[in-house]
Amino acid sequence: MATYSRTGTHKGGRTSGLAIAGLVCGIVGLFILPIVLGPLAIVFGAVALRQTGSAMAKWALGLGVVDILLMIVMFAVAANNGGSFSWHIG
Repeated sequence: MATYSRTGTHKGGRTSGLAIAGLVCGIVGLFILPIVLGPLAIVFGAVALRQTGSAMAKWALGLGVVDILLMIVMFAVAANNGGSFSWHIG
């Protein structure tokens, strides 16, 4: 249960800034620079998980792993297409 001080400020569990940073890196990494933002999400998420054990830190770790796997798939597709990566829709 959350407690309140005399000034009315909330003294419940705080969300770790590292967990937020990891989650943001993981989400943005799905769209741009997954090779950079994926490992950052994993590092931030792991540190936040150690400090707080929050679900947000677990999501950051998971998204970081997805970012790295996405980059590996993109490299494999580019290697099979002669070094280029392009989308052909339609």
